[in-house]
Amino acid sequence: MDLVKSEQFSAPFMGMMELPVVRQLGLLIGLAASIAIGVAVVLWSQTPTFNILYSNVTGQDAQAMAEVLKRNNIEFRLDPDSGAIMVESGKRNEAMLKLAAENLPQTSGEGFEIMDQERGFGSSAFIQNIRYQRAREGELARTIKSIAAVENARVHLALPKESAFVRNRKKPSASVMIKLAPGRRLEKEQIASITHLVASSVTNLESSEVTLVDDRGRLLSSDNDKNDLAMTANEFEYTRKLEQNYITRIEHLLAPLVGINGVRAQVNADLDFTRTESTQEQFNPDLPALRSEQQIEEESKGVQTEGGIPGALTNEPPGKPIAPEKVGGQTVEQGQVVEGPSKSKKRLLRNFELDKTISHTRHSTGGIRRLSVAVVLDVKTGKDEEGNPIEIPYTDDELARFTSLVKEAVGFNQMRGDSVKVINAAFLPSEEMAEIPDIPVWEQAWFWSVLKQVAGALMVIFLVFGVLRPIMRNLASAPKQIVVNEAGEEIPEDQLTLSDESGGGRLPKPSTYEDNLNMAKSLASQEPKRVAQVVKGWLDD
Repeated sequence: MDLVKSEQFSAPFMGMMELPVVRQLGLLIGLAASIAIGVAVVLWSQTPTFNILYSNVTGQDAQAMAEVLKRNNIEFRLDPDSGAIMVESGKRNEAMLKLAAENLPQTSGEGFEIMDQERGFGSSAFIQNIRYQRAREGELARTIKSIAAVENARVHLALPKESAFVRNRKKPSASVMIKLAPGRRLEKEQIASITHLVASSVTNLESSEVTLVDDRGRLLSSDNDKNDLAMTANEFEYTRKLEQNYITRIEHLLAPLVGINGVRAQVNADLDFTRTESTQEQFNPDLPALRSEQQIEEESKGVQTEGGIPGALTNEPPGKPIAPEKVGGQTVEQGQVVEGPSKSKKRLLRNFELDKTISHTRHSTGGIRRLSVAVVLDVKTGKDEEGNPIEIPYTDDELARFTSLVKEAVGFNQMRGDSVKVINAAFLPSEEMAEIPDIPVWEQAWFWSVLKQVAGALMVIFLVFGVLRPIMRNLASAPKQIVVNEAGEEIPEDQLTLSDESGGGRLPKPSTYEDNLNMAKSLASQEPKRVAQVVKGWLDD
């Protein structure tokens, strides 16, 4: 076993001590800089890459999210300028799942807590109204964001100044901007609920004055009662839902008989969306009822008069008796009362109430006028006598049975003109789905981390073997010896000189090859150590 000699460690330092002071300082500074660069490269390669997880996070959410990330041992950073939370690129999806499980982030802007902030004595009524409006907008945004499909929301209220004159009053309005969660969409019922929620939260705000827009710039709110196109869209959607319901019935009914992939059905429904209202009033003469009755009876008798014929003579005072006169064939004497003819009158008034019925009918819309059903069945598969696969079509009796089942499933009505057609045909084989291409290596989350570590390792290797090792090797080599001849000229190190025993003058430089060879042999025999050092220097070079 070879032992490490102390000369191997002391030689570089001895070589460095023989250098000038300026070169020694430069060498030490270069060594320190190389070591510092190597350490920095190693630390840089080990530092993970951070990506933004959420931006514009409020302080309350940031604190809650930091606690969740610490609990799950996920390293994160908080940008103090933008308020963004950054996590390692390889753990971004994990962090989002952990935060979603805790329902974070959950706040959206400031609510009524803005009223708790101290504003001093310089706040005017206008500033207070603006603060109150901002607080209302923040509270509405929080409420809307509590819906599962909504990731973020902003509310803008346009509240006109109240006026004491009814003629000058203006209606308030509102605008709502929502950001949907990835892969989610709002149903019509949810859109209507958000619209009415905002309208109910502001005085005198009508739902028609609320505008709802998503993050893609699509208008979600509309007045369906006044928009004919919206009504047509609703009718189309209802028709498609009804047709899909019939298709599902047919396929679920026939799938156990012909296989899941052996049946295809389509239904065309002709619906009646005519809106009809009628009011009808009917009387039944067979059931009269007495409502009121009035009976009047009148009876009069002849006028009682004294004797004589009515006329001018009756107005005169009675005179001397005269001969009797005849009235109506009777002799009327003076002073006798005569009765005239009597009269009798009766009147009866009866009011009857007939049986009356008033009905108001509003016919329902969406009634079925006609159904057209088309069903295609795939052929059966079997084997021939040799065992080869063959296609076997359905018989007419089997198709007739399938047709009867379909008619019962859709509620076939011949009076409406419904039609059902079931045919048998061979389906084309389904094409195999293309394989999903693999994600390139450079797009993987771990690629850049590994690349940083490899680059750091290469940099360290370069510093060790390209910088430090040559420097240490040069330090370990002996310094060059400068030889001066008798004339005071410097002799190169590849030229050897010999001195006499007394250490006197130098030998003159030989001029021929034989002389150089003889001188080298003589030098090798007299000073073998020096010759060995020269040969060693040649080998190192």
